Amino acid sequence: MINEPNGVVGMSDGRADFDFFMGSWTAHCRSLRETLKGSTTWEEFGSTTVAHTILGGLGNFEEFTIDFPSGPRPGVALRLFDPKSQQWSIYSDDPKYGFQSPMIGAFNEGRGEFYAHDLWEGRYIWSRVIWSEITPTSCHWEQAFSADGGKTWETNWISDFVRSE
Repeated sequence: MINEPNGVVGMSDGRADFDFFMGSWTAHCRSLRETLKGSTTWEEFGSTTVAHTILGGLGNFEEFTIDFPSGPRPGVALRLFDPKSQQWSIYSDDPKYGFQSPMIGAFNEGRGEFYAHDLWEGRYIWSRVIWSEITPTSCHWEQAFSADGGKTWETNWISDFVRSE
């Protein structure tokens, strides 16, 4: 047991990595209009998120609503920590894309990287999510896809969160 950066006595194995994200947030988001097609046109919109700890700190649950210009879309994310591997598995679901392959990864020096092998428009690709620039009141999240096995990445979604409570 050690004293974590947020002042809470806990484990240093990574289970507290997402503690910064618990609570209510708003975000400025932007996404490419077309993914893996060479698009450079971005669409901007907002979102709201509420996240809370579950399973005594071994997981968390997030409910979000993305305010697309075409209308709001709800979604959820379930994050579960495995103390043996010291990695997180992140499961997400929304009405448009449905249940996604879990993203697996961990934080290192304040930066979280998570990867999955996903089906996208009929072919398998690699997807990556990065959490960075984490402060008590803000954080940065971005998603990228790779169609060439991770040699190159196309960032297709960026969200900059600000704590709303």
